Amino acid sequence: MNNNTRIILGGALIGALTGLVAAMLLARRAEKNERETAITAGEGIKLGVLIFGLLRAISSLGDD
Repeated sequence: MNNNTRIILGGALIGALTGLVAAMLLARRAEKNERETAITAGEGIKLGVLIFGLLRAISSLGDD
């Protein structure tokens, strides 16, 4: 297995674990607030923008 494959698999594993934790937190929030959805449309847009910013920051790592 070459280095690129290991990096991709490692990133996929980290992403999957992060997504699992996020889903668990959202489910707990929905349970606590006794409503079906744990996130509003506005919160979803904010979250999407934050994730996009994170991905841009990751892609610029090493650009000096």
